[in-house]
Amino acid sequence: MVNLNKKRAAAVVLGTGLLMLLSSPSALALTRDDGDDPGPGLSAIETIGLFVLAPLALFAVIAGLVVVSERKR
Repeated sequence: MVNLNKKRAAAVVLGTGLLMLLSSPSALALTRDDGDDPGPGLSAIETIGLFVLAPLALFAVIAGLVVVSERKR
């Protein structure tokens, strides 16, 4: 027998997911709107640099600053 709390959790997860899917139909739009002016696309290297390497570098800088500030104490 399934626990009542598990049923509630499943209902909340399914309801939230369905609500999010239904509330964002513009993300799936195939037609262009007037005034759209997209820029040039990113290459694979640029995408990896922007979404992987840049956050890792930022994390390393912040972690380094924290380590340096803790060593002074």
